[in-house]
Amino acid sequence: MDSWKVIIADDEAIIRDGIRQCVDWKSLGLQVAAEAEDGEEALELAVQHEVHIALVDLNMPIMHGIELMKRLREQLPDCKIIVITGHDEFSYAQESIRLQVNDYILKPAEPKQLMQVLRGVRDQLIAEKQKNQHLQQASRQILKNFPLLRERFCQEWLDGNLSRSEIMEQLRFLRLPAECPELVGMIRWRWEAQHSGLQEKERQLFLFAIENMVTELLQDYPEVIFRDAAGLIVILLWDAAGEAVLAGVEAVVRSHLKIAVEVGTQAVEGDVTGLAAAYRKCRVNLSREQPLSPLVRRARQYVLEHFNEYGLTLESIAGNLQASPVYLSRLFKQELGASFGTYLTQTRIRKAAQLLHSTELSMSEVAERTGYETQHYFSTAFKKQTGVSPLQFRKGVLPGEEGRGARNEERD
Repeated sequence: MDSWKVIIADDEAIIRDGIRQCVDWKSLGLQVAAEAEDGEEALELAVQHEVHIALVDLNMPIMHGIELMKRLREQLPDCKIIVITGHDEFSYAQESIRLQVNDYILKPAEPKQLMQVLRGVRDQLIAEKQKNQHLQQASRQILKNFPLLRERFCQEWLDGNLSRSEIMEQLRFLRLPAECPELVGMIRWRWEAQHSGLQEKERQLFLFAIENMVTELLQDYPEVIFRDAAGLIVILLWDAAGEAVLAGVEAVVRSHLKIAVEVGTQAVEGDVTGLAAAYRKCRVNLSREQPLSPLVRRARQYVLEHFNEYGLTLESIAGNLQASPVYLSRLFKQELGASFGTYLTQTRIRKAAQLLHSTELSMSEVAERTGYETQHYFSTAFKKQTGVSPLQFRKGVLPGEEGRGARNEERD
């Protein structure tokens, strides 16, 4: 049985004795933990004993009962307060109501009335404790199921079934960054072609192993990893710097599991409602993609890891990979659908766009971090690739709007 602690605060000893003796505390599951003859002492003892119920007289020395109740509300917000006073003034009753006093009894207090009030407060304490226990149990269950709840939310988000406000609310609740992921990643394992006789249990074990590897590789980046309705492994990355890590997944899986997987990535554009479009685009692109050769896969990863170096060339990559530049160039174009120079520029501009969107770095700093020797060369390449200058991009100007923006500035 619960035992709730009570303090009796009254400047008259005879009143304190009378209250203590006229109540059957044990039958109510209550115990008098402390008594006080002034408000200051009452506050100190109440906090010290962490009392659940305070019986307070309004007219006490040193600290008035009203001030005591205010301080109790601050330091013991869950403490129940019962006023027992000889003051039958409306102003006192009004202030007591404002301080959420549980009951207001006029002296002399009848034992029967006091027992009834204490029983009601005791029942309230029991009900609140049970409610808190249920809420704590539910909270523990929610925390235990957080990974599953995140996966379900992300799937609904990818399917485009949620409004902007619903997305933001769920992000906060599930303790995810309160913004859109910068990148969608996807992993496909064409197991039918590689292991047609594979049993379902074995296939699931391989998929779990892949997920665990990706989770370990991306442990330094905010992410959610799950399988979509089609069985593809989906990665939502809130830090696009993890793209270089994702590019290395194919090699890691091949090395450890001796199977070939394909990895696709897609930058997310716009606000939180733009994620569904990026997911669909990534999925379409991955379904079209043929598995990359080991050489092109290594070359692509090398670009993602070294794009910020001024002197990065096809020849330098070929030298590092011990391959013929001519052969690598032909294979690069054949498998990725773009020349090495185009792919490198696209990678650099995509990274620059991410920096312009998410940081306050100067244009020269962005140029330096994305492998451009001068700000002018960077600005020219950026505008050619996106249709707007880096400064306009940072301001949110869309291609085709730059002339209109300049005209508006002239009018202003």
